[in-house]
Amino acid sequence: MKTIYEIQQFLKSYGTIIYIGDRVADLELMEAELIEIYHSKLIEPKEFQTALLILRHEIQFQKEKTKGR
Repeated sequence: MKTIYEIQQFLKSYGTIIYIGDRVADLELMEAELIEIYHSKLIEPKEFQTALLILRHEIQFQKEKTKGR
């Protein structure tokens, strides 16, 4: 997984579709779901770490973007 879209598609394959309307909240829920999938041993550690890094980077980016307004 290299993009937020790919992470969304991965979660979708497990029946998880997240859309609240608040980008940061969506990303944080995606992170929580990803952690649950990892704890269930349904994802490899390397893939999990990569996806988590992408999500956390995007969360930070979105928070900084809204802080600058």
